[in-house]
Amino acid sequence: MKQNRAAEGATRTTHDRTAADRPAEDPTAAAPPAASRPVASPTSATPPAAEDPAIVPEPEPGPEPEDALRVARESFGWDELHDGQVRTIGPLVRGRDALVVMPTGYGKSAIYQVATVLMEGLTVVVSPLIALQADQVQNLEDAPAAPPARVINSTIRGKALDEAWATVEEPGARIVFLTPEQLARDEVVARLVARGVSLVVIDEAHCVASWGHDFRPDYLGLGGVVDALGHPPTVAMTATGSTPIRTEIEDRLGLRDPFVLSSGFDRPNIRLEVRRHTEEAEKRRAIVAHVMEQTQPGLVYVATRKDAEDYADEIRAAGLRVDAYHAGLPAAERERVQTAFHEDDVDVVVATSAFGMGIDKPTVRYVIHAAPPESVDAYYQEVGRAGRDGEPAVGILHYRQEDLGLRRFFAARTPRPASLRDVYAAVAVAGIDGPVRPAAVAARAGMSPRTVGGVLNLLVDAGVLGSDRDGAFVREEMDPREAASRAKEVAQERERIEVSRLEMMRGYAETQQCRRQFLLGYFGEESPERCANCDACDRLAEDDAHDEAMGTGAAEGDDAPAPSADDPFAPQSAVTHAEWGPGTVMSAEDDRITVFFEKEGYRVLSRKLVAEGELLQPA
Repeated sequence: MKQNRAAEGATRTTHDRTAADRPAEDPTAAAPPAASRPVASPTSATPPAAEDPAIVPEPEPGPEPEDALRVARESFGWDELHDGQVRTIGPLVRGRDALVVMPTGYGKSAIYQVATVLMEGLTVVVSPLIALQADQVQNLEDAPAAPPARVINSTIRGKALDEAWATVEEPGARIVFLTPEQLARDEVVARLVARGVSLVVIDEAHCVASWGHDFRPDYLGLGGVVDALGHPPTVAMTATGSTPIRTEIEDRLGLRDPFVLSSGFDRPNIRLEVRRHTEEAEKRRAIVAHVMEQTQPGLVYVATRKDAEDYADEIRAAGLRVDAYHAGLPAAERERVQTAFHEDDVDVVVATSAFGMGIDKPTVRYVIHAAPPESVDAYYQEVGRAGRDGEPAVGILHYRQEDLGLRRFFAARTPRPASLRDVYAAVAVAGIDGPVRPAAVAARAGMSPRTVGGVLNLLVDAGVLGSDRDGAFVREEMDPREAASRAKEVAQERERIEVSRLEMMRGYAETQQCRRQFLLGYFGEESPERCANCDACDRLAEDDAHDEAMGTGAAEGDDAPAPSADDPFAPQSAVTHAEWGPGTVMSAEDDRITVFFEKEGYRVLSRKLVAEGELLQPA
């Protein structure tokens, strides 16, 4: 029986929000399994593109959920869709934007593919990975009656490119895959405007977030591209779903009143462990021994390129087939390693975070981290590459407190004032006649495009520059030194947030409570039960058994007020702090509350002190 792969894992929590600051709801709570329960009713029909991007078209009548399920069976050969998939398809088809946060392999692509069949016109899919585009087109071609799709990217030239465009414009294709770099070209956008676009899909949308670990400057102009296309329904898709990144995605892409689906963060088949060390040499020996003990294949994530090469050499010497992977390798070598991993020609890949987007191998049995990454977002995304077939897997962090020093160094990398001044001046001079592209700014300022992208982001956030799909422009003329000073304040605010995210990573490594509860709380999902599948739960179970045997209960003095049903500080509640300003409660436990403050980042507060000192107020 053929199934949509996304249906293989249970959809745990779905957040439907009608405004960026509205607390998320859990419409699947206390519901029967997705396979047996009726799906919520989406309605659909595609309204014409709005003349004014600020005007949201009124919803029109559309098909029932059964229509989406029929399309899934007849067009794609899937026996079922998840409740969350169907609930997202409905708003899209009737003209509403959406933000979908789901792990890779959980069925994000099914949402836009089914929506395309239910809509008239062309779907534009923006994806940064050329290899993944080819895979998606092949999957569509293998389906029983999927809409025809074409790829237009830098690898297609000459006659083949002309033929691809002809198929899109006739119209023969219903789906076209493009890279962000392609959409930075005026002629590409003009051809799409002439053709007419009914749906825009932005994959790997976290690349637009300035503090996302995969930030790409080419994503910054996509909000302007959507507006140039008449702002058809737009869905942003990502596997990275913490509150600050979600908010930045919505803001930078200009999503209007988006339907938000957040699901799949609970991966109960992955056992979570942390191994603590005091000496680096002892940690290295333990990691190599740990790899040798595991069922292959697996991934080992490291902090530096040198570590990738060194660990690969040590594991190879121990007898396993292993490759190193990092951004310093030639493109052909990186492609070879990816292919070898997917085809089971290697047992282990030792990699930096560069081994990331597009990696979808269901049979990975373990992910070992030789050092903590920069955030819980990055950690959980990397750990989530294990066990995608639903079989038991393990995610293990090897941790020394000293390892956080390197991450703190990276978190504190504020651009030099000279760089801020030079980029502002380059835009001011080059942009006299209009917006200037990031590549032109980079050439004039003598910096790499990636560095310039980050600096431009700061200057835009500081309000001294503006940006649209044509590039950056001066919003307020001033001395470059003043522009640099304002941008530095924004950079310092970001640094505080980055450091707070790193502290949350430290909190995960050092917590004595259920690790899965910690992770789900970080992403704003509640987990009232301990997972019983992590090393912390093993210790807690031993403590419980000991207390029961000894006839003892909770420790004296453990009088922190427990959260009640009407708790004003429940997860996703909006709050305010006299010093730190507005924030959102991410998790609430018996003794502590974790809040993300917009200007300060994550803070963990004592629930007892919050109650006694009125540190927080409901917003």
